[in-house]
Amino acid sequence: MFRLTGRVLRVSAVVVAVVCAYAAGMITGGGPPVERRADESAAPSLLDEAATRIGRAAAHPVDRGTLDRAAIDGMLRSLGDKWARHYSAQEFDDFQGRLNGRYSGVGLWLGTVEDGGAGRNADRRVRVASVQPGSAAERAGVRVGDLITHVGSTDVTGWDAARIAAQLRGRPGTGVALTVERDGAPQRFWLVRTPVAGNDVTVADLADHTRLIRVGAFTRGVGRQVRGAVAGAAGPPRGGLLLDLRGNPGGLLDEAVETASAFLPGGPVVIYEHRGEHGMISERRDVTRPGDAETPLVVLVDAGTASAAEVVAGSLRDRDRAVIVGSRTYGKGSVQEPIRLADGSAIELTVGRYRTPSGRNLDGVGIEPDVAVSANRPPKEAERRAQEVLRGLLATLPRPAAGSVLDKDRG
Repeated sequence: MFRLTGRVLRVSAVVVAVVCAYAAGMITGGGPPVERRADESAAPSLLDEAATRIGRAAAHPVDRGTLDRAAIDGMLRSLGDKWARHYSAQEFDDFQGRLNGRYSGVGLWLGTVEDGGAGRNADRRVRVASVQPGSAAERAGVRVGDLITHVGSTDVTGWDAARIAAQLRGRPGTGVALTVERDGAPQRFWLVRTPVAGNDVTVADLADHTRLIRVGAFTRGVGRQVRGAVAGAAGPPRGGLLLDLRGNPGGLLDEAVETASAFLPGGPVVIYEHRGEHGMISERRDVTRPGDAETPLVVLVDAGTASAAEVVAGSLRDRDRAVIVGSRTYGKGSVQEPIRLADGSAIELTVGRYRTPSGRNLDGVGIEPDVAVSANRPPKEAERRAQEVLRGLLATLPRPAAGSVLDKDRG
């Protein structure tokens, strides 16, 4: 059953819980990490005293760095924040490089499946959230949803995604063995690390004058690339636009806002709620500059569409700008920011939450598509349905008068 809202057709829909982690589902602002330095004039803390006593009295003492990391991990666990993480200096630099679109690895974004309570590492499984097109992982046949069991000969059961990601990255030209579980059976791959370019936006002009824009992650510069892809060298396609956000684990909030802006004339994109000096502050993020609000648009989503990707899909849906096709998205409505510590490591904390322009909270709920396509169907099935919807949208548009400039342009 179809109804027309403004210039955009909406479609009524019939109505894997994954927890995305490092480089998968994280959403953060675009600014540099906050710097923190200890007050060197302060008296020794209780933690300092405890570390000193442990070093002197324990039968099997560990070095102070190990104690410090354990203390930080304990403090983060006490927050009850499932997104809180502590990164080593190298892990954090690698992570920042990934958000900037520069790293050397196998081309995977990773997410975490939690089977038990918070903080129970034994119940944590890491899955493939997204495979970058053209990467070593794609060429070898690694798939979204694969559960990672071994890196090399090491059993990584209980490891978090950040730790596994660090093992998969390395110098270009070096190899790494990866074992995954797929449909209950092991699959083994040999992957050669390469410099991975920031190809998080890919564009294809299809045979029916439709343009497919796939966004793999919201790394720095993606919003500008999407805006350029919408306009194209010869203008927007007369067959409409497909925005593919399937398997997109998120990234930078600023890039999500810029991407949504490429399809909107103005107005709100997302509502960001965060703590201020005197309580919670609600901040509305608007379109950065007007985009293409006319070309028919369909957005493809699935259970791997998370965080910043949900900001884009949610804003375009609330603003009656697009029809959503696919399966229910993950449902992550929180925002994290890194805080760099004195030794170069960093802690990452949840600092706020976002809502769609209409005020909906997607955390733990996700976005239900207008046109549902079972997650068990092949990916091409969702694309086929999306193209059908796009043709339906085009059929509802008023036809230009014969001989008009618009008619000639579209001929």
